[in-house]
Amino acid sequence: MEDENIWMGMKVGQARRKYEVKYPALYAPAGHKNEKEFNCIQRAHQNSLENLPTLYALLLTAGVRFPISAAVAGAVALLGRIVYFNGYSTGDPKNRQRGGFLHLGVIALMGMVARWSVELLAPALRA
Repeated sequence: MEDENIWMGMKVGQARRKYEVKYPALYAPAGHKNEKEFNCIQRAHQNSLENLPTLYALLLTAGVRFPISAAVAGAVALLGRIVYFNGYSTGDPKNRQRGGFLHLGVIALMGMVARWSVELLAPALRA
């Protein structure tokens, strides 16, 4: 997943050069001729970074109890994130929805964590 983040960062760097958006601006300024195109690429990367800590926490926690299932769910989330990034990077924000299946991986991880929580709490509740 770190490789995915590096790849996305490189894509943002390429877009900065292509669309001439200089640092330290996070997004293209209003009225820039390629504002939408650049901002879609930057936003796709930013959204991925915003969701990474939650994914890591779920993947780590679920992986302790359900290593194979968690790995599969993590792979689904990773592939979905790549499709999401590529779709968003087209310049049409609606295309990001193609990667919506990434949420299936995240929901599966949440289910694993919830199940393990119940397994851990059940003996205490029976006492």
